[in-house]
Amino acid sequence: MNPEEFRIHGKQVVDWIADYLQTPEKYPVLAQVKPGDIKNQLPKTPPFEPENMDVILADFNRIILPGITHWNHPGFLAYFANTASAPGILGEMLISALNVNGMLWRTSPSATELEEVVLDWMRQILGLPDSFSGVITDSASVSTLVALTAARESVQKRIREEGLAARSDLPVLRMYCSDQAHSSIEKAGIVLGIGQSNIIHIPSDSEYRMDVHALAAAIREDEEKGYLPFAVSATVGTTATTSIDPVEEIALLCKNKKIWLHVDGAYGGSAAILPEMRYVLNGVQHADSFVVNPHKWMLTPMDCSLLFTRHVGTLKQAFSLVPEYLKTADKDVNNYMDWGVQLGRRFRALKLWFILRSYGVDGIAAILREHCRLAKEFSSWIDAADGYERMAPVLFSVVCFRRHPLHVDDENELENINKEIMDRINASGEFFIAGTKIRGRYFLRVAIGNAATSGRHIERLRNLLQSALP
Repeated sequence: MNPEEFRIHGKQVVDWIADYLQTPEKYPVLAQVKPGDIKNQLPKTPPFEPENMDVILADFNRIILPGITHWNHPGFLAYFANTASAPGILGEMLISALNVNGMLWRTSPSATELEEVVLDWMRQILGLPDSFSGVITDSASVSTLVALTAARESVQKRIREEGLAARSDLPVLRMYCSDQAHSSIEKAGIVLGIGQSNIIHIPSDSEYRMDVHALAAAIREDEEKGYLPFAVSATVGTTATTSIDPVEEIALLCKNKKIWLHVDGAYGGSAAILPEMRYVLNGVQHADSFVVNPHKWMLTPMDCSLLFTRHVGTLKQAFSLVPEYLKTADKDVNNYMDWGVQLGRRFRALKLWFILRSYGVDGIAAILREHCRLAKEFSSWIDAADGYERMAPVLFSVVCFRRHPLHVDDENELENINKEIMDRINASGEFFIAGTKIRGRYFLRVAIGNAATSGRHIERLRNLLQSALP
């Protein structure tokens, strides 16, 4: 494709994106296809001859779009929603065009230094201490894996050099998280060789927060058995109910026991942008590592996760591996390849820089504040509506609720009723909501997080919930 052809097709794509952002509701939010529908329309063998871009774009519209679930749709309320904002999309276009690999400072000084600046801006925006330094990864799952690898390194048992296998000198390593923690915590433990049986799920209280007394008892019991507790993961905004673990108390316990504290604020951490919600990160200043995802609630296209730590030296000690062909004479620079698993690193800081400058902190805060207001308004309707009940406190922009008709108390029957309501709502094409199950009770979740979601959409959802009653 020569530059002139690129201009023509690039304009076609930008025009399509602009129309898409302007009228996302013309598509059903949840893909209305069956398994295999997309694959069966695609050739069984790859193309050996070049194809015209007009034909490719036509196939995108004809084949691919029907199989897209539209996360950019204002009716997307199933999971922690995200918004691919226009400034972020423009940033992504430039990221792709520059095609930077930010592994070393010298492989693109702007990529490294902008990442340093943007992360420090985010540190200030969230009210984190200046002892925190950060790195951008693709997801909270990877950020958590990186953080817990550093936690494992911090016990100084030569695990990096000698591994875990067949070592009679190494005690059993134990890590702890709430029974409401994200699955990425457990996955990280699996990858690190800790083993699922050594990832201890601490019970949560009536509001789904980690029970600190139970945590202390579990650590004490493990120490008596000769095990080595090395990491605790707390959560600010759990996946199912957005509960907030008592980080202050957990941090004190970890400090006394010299245990690494990682805090997962992938969703809820962004709320600290609001001055009135800065409290959600109380205690995080004492954590050893903390993750927050701008691609969840800060208008940033997938993917962009920020990992902060107070122990850069330990992090680099866990990961730094510099073969001869990557050695440089540069002094006083960050080589971000030393901060994690990946050698190849996208220029993700650029799109976040575009967003922070285009919206400003106040603009982003206004959007988050409105989402929280809409959630409170919706939860008030749930509290007042006959036959509905709220299942968890509304701390951010997620409402957990279920249909609970009078005289129906069998949990299997209630689950069937609520799944039927969910299916009817999702079949409308206007909304996509999800369900979950905790302690044997099934309920629905409405997660407000798309910049285009407004009071009009929430009112329409209420009407559908009324008409969808079985």
